[in-house]
Amino acid sequence: MSTLPACPQCQSAYAYEDGTQLVCPECGHEWSAQGSEAVAAEAARVIRDAVGNVLQDGDTVTVIKDLKVKGSSLVVKVGTKVKNIRLADGDHDIDCKIDGVGAMGLKSEFVKKA
Repeated sequence: MSTLPACPQCQSAYAYEDGTQLVCPECGHEWSAQGSEAVAAEAARVIRDAVGNVLQDGDTVTVIKDLKVKGSSLVVKVGTKVKNIRLADGDHDIDCKIDGVGAMGLKSEFVKKA
């Protein structure tokens, strides 16, 4: 059994599917099923840096802790600026390219927005 979202107008839990639309039997409100899933997925995905600032694709961040690069002897030093980040799903929520190191994933808890 799939769980359908509550009606955005009257918050009724009795919404049902009618083709590609969702319908509320109590108030008669109709809305798109795809739109509500996309909005819910985007709202759930909020990535914050170490001090609580919301991060977005394309931001510039600064590393706040020396980070050892796994599998090599390289270290990303404190204060390294990383430009044009991309947010990703998973344990390391930032994909980026660091000069001198290459492409890598970072955790948002070790960066702050520049």
